[in-house]
Amino acid sequence: MAARSAATSPRSAASAGLLSIGQVLAKLSPEFPDLSPSKLRFLEERQLVTPARTESGYRKFSAADVDRLRFVLTMQREHYLPLKVIKSYLDDIEAGRTPSLPAGGAVPASILTTERRFTRAELVRDAGATPALLADAVSASLIAAGETFGEDALHVLRALVELQRSGIEPRHLRGFRAAAERELGLIESALVPVSRRNDPSSRAKAAELAREIAGQLEIVRSNLIRSALGRLQS
Repeated sequence: MAARSAATSPRSAASAGLLSIGQVLAKLSPEFPDLSPSKLRFLEERQLVTPARTESGYRKFSAADVDRLRFVLTMQREHYLPLKVIKSYLDDIEAGRTPSLPAGGAVPASILTTERRFTRAELVRDAGATPALLADAVSASLIAAGETFGEDALHVLRALVELQRSGIEPRHLRGFRAAAERELGLIESALVPVSRRNDPSSRAKAAELAREIAGQLEIVRSNLIRSALGRLQS
């Protein structure tokens, strides 16, 4: 994991081939279409990245900054982790510790690279599934339909393979989609005060607040399941 870049003089910034905000957006937008200058500035305000500055105050991003941004954005998108959790994880890494994220386990280095896309055949093969199971998962709205699929779809399909061995089929999990929609409704209601201010900074804050709320809901849900399991086993 790359550490934050230190402040750099204009001359050294130029010689190091640092990137402007526009160049960073061009590099990361194919992976993260919602990324914007205001989002980058918001991440800087939250100390997730510290770009160099020229004497004129322009931000300059190193390759390490870009990797760090890719990591942060991936963890938000794939695991809905609040920025403060991601920052704590990165701080621990920079301090030489080996922390684990609430999403479970240490994050592999491959997460810093562009997300792999899978064809239907590749997804079924890598998940150890059958085409029929994938079709059932799509029908139950557990995996979004498409010609290619991301890492999330692979994780879900692998879980469905294991659940199927215990007699749990995708059709039994249709309620999960309905529950997710109800949670989304709660999040949208909580965002109303922020969403009313339709400016770039407020939109970035609303997006981060949504992820924080989703993370807290996940904690509550996980705890309820653990408590129910405890009663089942007692």
